[in-house]
Formats: sequence, C-alpha cells, structure tokens
Amino acid sequence: MSLHLWWLYVTAVFLISATPGPNMLHVMTQSIAHGPRRALATMAGLMSAVLLCLIASALGLGALLKASPRLFDVLRYAGVAYLVWLGVKAWRAPVGLAATAAPARSHHALYATGLLTGLSNPKLIIFAAALFPQFIDTDRPFGVQLAILVVSFVVIESFWYSIYALGGVKLARWLEPVNRQRLFNRASGVMFVGFGGALLGARA
Repeated sequence: MSLHLWWLYVTAVFLISATPGPNMLHVMTQSIAHGPRRALATMAGLMSAVLLCLIASALGLGALLKASPRLFDVLRYAGVAYLVWLGVKAWRAPVGLAATAAPARSHHALYATGLLTGLSNPKLIIFAAALFPQFIDTDRPFGVQLAILVVSFVVIESFWYSIYALGGVKLARWLEPVNRQRLFNRASGVMFVGFGGALLGARA
C-alpha cells in the first residue's frame, strides 16, 4: 500500500468515524447512564464489531454480500430490527429516581449490547462491504496491509469514542432535570430508529 493511498484511507475513516452514528450515539448514552469507566465495556463491544467486519470484508465477505443480495438483505433486516429495538428501549428508558433505582448492568451485558450495535451499524456495514477492500493493493503483501488498515481504523475510532464519552460526561450534568432526561431519551430513540431506516435503504 502506498503512502498516498494510506492517507486517503485515514482521511476517509477519520471523517466517517467523526460523523454521528449508532456507535457514537451508543457510546455517549452509555457514558451518561453508567459513567465513562463502565462505558469502556461498551466501547470494547463496538470495537470488536469493527474488527469482525473489517477482517471479514478483507477475507471476501464484502464480495460475497455483493454476489448474494438475499444474504445481505437478511443481515440488513436483522440490523434494522435491532436498531429499532434500541430506539424503542431508549424512548421508554426510565428517568429520575426510577433510573437511579434500576440495577447496574454487568460488563458482559454492556459488551454484548455494544457488539450487536456495532454489527448493525449501517455506516460500518457499507464501509466494510463496499469501501474497505478498495484500499487493499493485491500486488502487495496482504497480511501487512490488513494489519496497517485495521490498526489505523482502531486508533481513529478509539479517539472518537473518547471524545463522545467525554461529551456524555459533560452532558450528564445538563441532564439532571427529569424533563431533560426524558427529552434526551426520546431524541436518542428517534435517532436509533432513523439509523435503522438508513440501514433499511442500504444496498450491497
């Protein structure tokens, strides 16, 4: 991989990761609900989804999805259903004393939710299936290129996770009034459903 191609990749990933999407919204909401330290489990789940999608794409899953629209549709509809479920859950999330009385979620549950959210992320699915393979030069060693691309993505994605998590910490203070909590929960719910709609319109 040439340095020029790597810079194009880094720029694309930086801009895509910075754009608000299910992953970043999930990091922020979990940071608000559980604090930035416990949100690390959520970030780990999201990052696992990133690694799975990128490696699967590099190994040929992206080409398989293009060749098999029905398989892509199955994955797409499953992702849509999960994002809509997250939206409904966020809309109905407890506020005030009911929220503080709710039992703390385990790290395993936070990780699993992050993993499923990442795997249903329309931005990640489209990037992995359509764009990621184009940055691999078939005339150069495959393993080295894959390692460079994946590590670059992980570093950039981790940076934005940190930014959104810290933003959630600051936003948590503003959300102390119950009416603001309810408004935020409903806005988050609408956004998750909107991301589901974006995934529904995606094509392999």
